[in-house]
Parts: sequence; structure tokens; C-alpha cells
Amino acid sequence: MKANQQKNNEKLSECPFQEAMDLISGKWTMTVINTLMAGKLRFKELERAIEGINTRMLVKTLKELESRKIVNRKAYATVPPTVEYTLTKKGMTLQPVIKEIQNWAINNLQMTLSQ
Repeated sequence: MKANQQKNNEKLSECPFQEAMDLISGKWTMTVINTLMAGKLRFKELERAIEGINTRMLVKTLKELESRKIVNRKAYATVPPTVEYTLTKKGMTLQPVIKEIQNWAINNLQMTLSQ
């Protein structure tokens, strides 16, 4: 890696805003987090609650959120297997951020659509 490239990568990792955007910018990420704010959900419940998401994308999104300590996955030794997902304490700290984004969308996107 060239010195300039390495310096640019270091700058990106030092930018909290960019790191936060990287975390929440996935197509389904905020929708999954928002859905889990209601409480723990099993995989199929989560899949049914999120219109338009397919199984593969839900699995990928949940794995990413779990690896970043935003979502907790709890598997039970039952037949068939039962898996529940909840937000971690870190994940719950995103609630005010999501609410502000929702408020912004209500106040600004509705106006844009009506003009």
C-alpha cells in the first residue's frame, strides 16, 4: 500500500462521523435496528415484519450487526431451533438517532412530495 493511501485510510478511521455512517449505511441496517427497538424477535418474525427483505439479506445484515455488537443473537437448543434477536445496550443508543431521522423525513420529505 502506498504511503498516501495508508494515510487516507488512517484519516477515515479517525473520523467518528464516517465510522458511524459506515455502520448504519447498509440498505437494511436501520430498518432492522428500528424493528428490533420493539423488543426481541425471532428470525421469522423479523423477516415478516420487514417488507421487501429477503432471507439472505436479513442473515447478512444481522451477522454484520452482531459482529459490531449492535444486535444480540440468542439460540435455544430446541427442535426446531429457535433464535431470538435483541438490540444490545449499544444498539439501543441508536434509538434517538433513528427518531431524529424519522422526524426529519416526516418534516422534510413530505413537504418535498407535496410541492
